[in-house]
Amino acid sequence: MPGYRVKFLDGNSIEATEHRLDVLRGTTAGALPGKALVVFDPRLGLAVDVFPCEDGHAQERSLLPAVAATIEARDVYVMDRNFCVLEFLFHFHKKSAFFVARQHGNTPYNRLTGLKFVGNSATGKVFEQDVEITAPTGETLQIRRVVVTLNKPTRSDDKNLILLTNLPKEGVDALKVAELYRARWGIETAFQKLESHLNSEINTLGYPKAALFSFCLALVAFNIYAVVMAVLQATHPNKVIKDVVSEYYIAQEIDVAMDGISIAMTENERAVLTQASPSELATLLLDIACYVDLKKYEKNPRGPKKPPIKRTQFKGHPHVSTAKLLKGITPKIVAGKAA
Repeated sequence: MPGYRVKFLDGNSIEATEHRLDVLRGTTAGALPGKALVVFDPRLGLAVDVFPCEDGHAQERSLLPAVAATIEARDVYVMDRNFCVLEFLFHFHKKSAFFVARQHGNTPYNRLTGLKFVGNSATGKVFEQDVEITAPTGETLQIRRVVVTLNKPTRSDDKNLILLTNLPKEGVDALKVAELYRARWGIETAFQKLESHLNSEINTLGYPKAALFSFCLALVAFNIYAVVMAVLQATHPNKVIKDVVSEYYIAQEIDVAMDGISIAMTENERAVLTQASPSELATLLLDIACYVDLKKYEKNPRGPKKPPIKRTQFKGHPHVSTAKLLKGITPKIVAGKAA
């Protein structure tokens, strides 16, 4: 959207770790080393901010004051219902910024108009109405409530998707608001890549600081990966790089080749990269990308899944002789038993 900076906000709870620390050895409960809020810029394809928390039991909402301090004018934060907190929403209005937040079931509002049909989106019929919310301080704000009647219920069996936004009607209609929230799944995909390709959650790291440091390093590696993919796309504009190049192979190359590069490159050679301006670095990366052999990193899509074999033969019998079956000798069924 011209004139706006769209950002996705989401939380990530680091998975339970092994019980290696003395304080953990006496419990069978899952040991949570922490969590983090991540701000993702979909236009750049980068994680642009992270807010770590060592307390695995802490509410994600407790980190919102730190997020609010970074909000800038013309930002548009797209968020799940866990971040639909009135005090937090009013921070956007104060900073001339905007939000698209899924409405929490406990978020109070006053109806100003009835629901009006706007049109059909990719996921269902879209309605909107004007509502008013009230901050804990008593300040009021008129916003829009966008309701998407879903063609297909969510995994939680929700039939309606309800969004709150302070974006102006003139520039961003309700259909665009619904589309913005639908695109929020990009950050979920990013978290999946972090975990599967970049080992963002190492369950042997019991200390919260170590686990969070590892997660943040994985975010840096993810940004490196995103830059590599963007450079390859710019070098090969006639191809859809994300459909051609394997994310796994790129991540593996970053992981495996880095040690060799550190040894092969001298300090003076590395200075060319570390001291280059953004434009100089972009020019250098585009030049290097011209020599990349894409075939080395091509995806290997699997064929269609074969239907599962129906295992009905000799059903209910605990054992069969493999040697006899290889010789074509089938078990005889005597009184319901295999002979």
